[in-house]
Order: sequence, then structure tokens, then C-alpha cells
Amino acid sequence: MIFWSEKANIYGSVSFYDFLKPENRGKKAYVCNGTACMTARTQDRVREGLAAHFKPEEIGEMCCLGRCHENSAFHTGGHNYSGDAIGRFDEISAGEPVWEDHYTVSATGTPLLTAPFPGVEPYYQTLNKALKSTPDELLAEIKSSGLRGRGGAGFPAGLKLESCKNTPGKQKFIVCNADEGDPGAYSDRYIMEQRPHSLLLGMMLAGYITGASAGVLYIRGEYPESISVMSDAIDVIHQAGLLGDNILGSGFSFRFKVIRAQGAYICGEETALLNSIEGQRPEVRTRPPYPTQQGLFNLPTVVNNVETLANLPGIVAHGGQAFAAFGRGRSTGTKLLCLDGYFNNPGLYEVEMGTPLRTVIDELGGGFRTPVKAMHIGGPLGGLVPVSKIDDLTIDFESFAQNGFLLGHGSFVCIPQDFPMIEYLEHLFEFTAHESCGKCFPCRLGSTRGKELLARARHTGYKISRTLFDDLVETMETGSLCALGGGLPLPVKNALKYFPGELETFFTSEV
Repeated sequence: MIFWSEKANIYGSVSFYDFLKPENRGKKAYVCNGTACMTARTQDRVREGLAAHFKPEEIGEMCCLGRCHENSAFHTGGHNYSGDAIGRFDEISAGEPVWEDHYTVSATGTPLLTAPFPGVEPYYQTLNKALKSTPDELLAEIKSSGLRGRGGAGFPAGLKLESCKNTPGKQKFIVCNADEGDPGAYSDRYIMEQRPHSLLLGMMLAGYITGASAGVLYIRGEYPESISVMSDAIDVIHQAGLLGDNILGSGFSFRFKVIRAQGAYICGEETALLNSIEGQRPEVRTRPPYPTQQGLFNLPTVVNNVETLANLPGIVAHGGQAFAAFGRGRSTGTKLLCLDGYFNNPGLYEVEMGTPLRTVIDELGGGFRTPVKAMHIGGPLGGLVPVSKIDDLTIDFESFAQNGFLLGHGSFVCIPQDFPMIEYLEHLFEFTAHESCGKCFPCRLGSTRGKELLARARHTGYKISRTLFDDLVETMETGSLCALGGGLPLPVKNALKYFPGELETFFTSEV
């Protein structure tokens, strides 16, 4: 017998996810409503194209499909499409082979993450080498490399591994946060689809260092191709005898579990992700305790994003100092950057930390194809960088922080000259309101009220009290449990600071 309270808990958990909500039953196609597609103004055409094949109630929305380099993105039949695919929908509905998207992939200097894959047998010699070393020796290399988390926070990866390693426990977990939900980002998708073994080996090395025997890949449902490629790659190394018990006679055992997420940006926050894996409503946990002490099922757990884990094989293979030789200051190694469709050369670029932003914009991206007034770098919670600040920034954590921005995931979403900034800010509040887990009221209520204020000002001529608005933003920044509500104020403050002439007409100094 299932009691009403249990039914309520189950319903509350399941209905939280976009793909499992009752209103999404019967959907046969989804339009990408991500920020890059929004600013590109491509999605009305996509909706019109889908409307010729589906009923209105059969068309839903997804955010984001990671096709930010060419936009016009949509999902149907279990696959993602973009670019000119909507104009060839008859071929899709006729069951023609699925088209892969193609984008520039390039590296400045020595490629680390984008280097050619040599094949399974030679690549996994690094695992053989690692298993002949002690966990302490490998941990020392990771720490000497200076590798910092590539998901946004920039926390030292070695310290997280060390914390988990030093926490007693017969069962430990390595969890890969592959819920890459930042609109504009597709670097994790690149690694999973083009370099899957760098991620798998990275998780195995992390497991050996910490004493974990299980790896959980939590991959967003918006990336069906990534799920397929990663699952196939796991099968390949299992058949090669590189997974399971007593790998290569070392006494080290490791297995993988792939989880297909069901649409929730908040699951990019590590504790909400852990709750999701456990079958709970994906709400943010208060910390401490931290996941390295009490994580998945309250057991010691390392949670890292795809790019962070994918760096571990190179560090183990060549040594921490070799990795630390790249970069600038405390920002060592390289960073993957994703340029959207407003660049003449959109695509994914691997650059050494410390590379001037001007080099990225002009030499790699080829400049903007139409006038752009700002770039939202690092996802919806990243910094809103006006073009006037390009020459002040370099691609590293310190430079962005010192200038009041955030490098984050390294995604670039351009805001064209003719796109109203008030509309963009409304979109950010609306995004946060939709994706909030609802646990803390500064995020749950603040994002909704912010969206309402901006929508009213944009559509009715209502003047927002600047005092009231600043108080709302400050409350979200200081009172939210996690970076969703706490991070939104950064781009909002950037916009108010650098675009006062455009925004002041919507505000009043009166209380």
C-alpha cells in the first residue's frame, strides 16, 4: 500500500523535471529556448516549420540543446537538429540518417583536450601506469598541476580528491556532472561525443586516487547523442578487460552507471544532482557537510564536471608540472571556449589560460558578423561583458573576477546591438524562476518578482523603483542557498553598470 504522503513525494519529485511534467505528455517535438537561440532570433522560423508537421499541443520546449554555434535548434524522434535541418524536415520524417552537427574545433598552442585520440589500447596505457603508482603519488601530481574545476567555481580539483580520499568509507563514488545546462556551452558535449575516453579514464583515475569503485555519469537528457556515445564507449573498455573487478591484476575495481537526466538546470548544482540520483526532488542541500564527506547516499563522493575530469589523464600521463607550465598564475592548463553563431567563425576553441580575450574574439572567432554590444560569458550566471571591456580581460579566473565578471563554463552568448537589454534581463529572471528548485525563498520569490517587474516595465511603461530593485537583487545574492539565485545578480549588476543609458528609462529613483 502506498500512502498519500508517499504519493505526494513521488509526484513532487517526478513532476519537477521538464520531460516528466504532465503538461509535456504527448509532445513529439521540442524547440530550443536557450539564450543563444533566443538572441539569434531563429526560433520563430523553427516553430513555423514544426507546426507544419505537428499539432500545437505536440510541440514543447527544451533548454538548451548545445547547438549554439548554428542555432535553429530543435529535438524530435530522440535526436537533436540545428542549422538548416528545419528546412529539410521531410527527410527527417521519412527516416533519413541523422545528421551530425559540424563545428570548428581548434587549439592555440599545444592541444590537451582536443588532441587526436590514439586508440583504446595506447590511450589506456596511462591507466596501466597509474595502477603501478600509489594513490598518494597520483594525488601529488594532481595537486602540483594546479587544476581547478572547469564547471564555474574554479575550486582546486586536488583538494576535492584529497578530502574524499581521507574520508573513511568502504563505498565511495565518483560522480560526473554532465548536466551541461548553461546556454551557450557545448564543451562538455564535445568531450562526451568526440573524446569520451578522456572522461571515462579521468573518472577511473579519480576512483583509484580516492578509493571509489563506482562512477556515475549523470548526462542531461537534452544530449541524446552524448548518452549514446558514452554508453558505447563504456562497452568498448569493458570488452577490453579494463572495467570490473581487479583491473589489470591491480586489485582496483571500478564500474560505471549512466543516468539519463530528465530536464532540470538546477541539477548542475552538485547537491541537487545527488538528490536527483537518489530519487529525491532535486533540491539544493545545505552545506556543510560537503559531498566529499557525505555525498551520494551520505557516502564520500567526488562531484566534478566533464572538462575537469577529462584533464586528469593528461596530468597523470605527463606529470603535474607539465600541466602547470600552461596558463597564468593560479589559472593553469587550458580552457575550452564555445563561441556562438554571432561570430564569423563559431565553434569550440582550446586556449591556454591567460590568452587575451581580444585574441579569442578577433583571431579565433574572426570577429562578429553583425554589431554586438555585449557577450554573456560563462552561462546565465556568468558575467555580462560589454565590448568596451574586451581589451581588459584575459581568459583566466583572476582576470574575470578582478574586473567584476565570471569566466564560468567558458561559453560566449552574444547580445546584438539591436536586442533590448531590458528584454535580456527579463529572460534571465524568467530562466531562473523556471529552473529554481524552490527550496529557498530569495531565489524562488526573487526571480519571479524580478521577472514580473521587468515585464511590467517593458510592456506598460511602469517605472521600477531602483531602490526596490537593488534590494531584491542584493537579497538574492546574499540569501540564496546556491549559485542559481546567488549568481543571477552578477549579470544584472553588469547590465545596470555598463548600459545605464539604455536601462534608466525603465527605473525611477523614487522609493
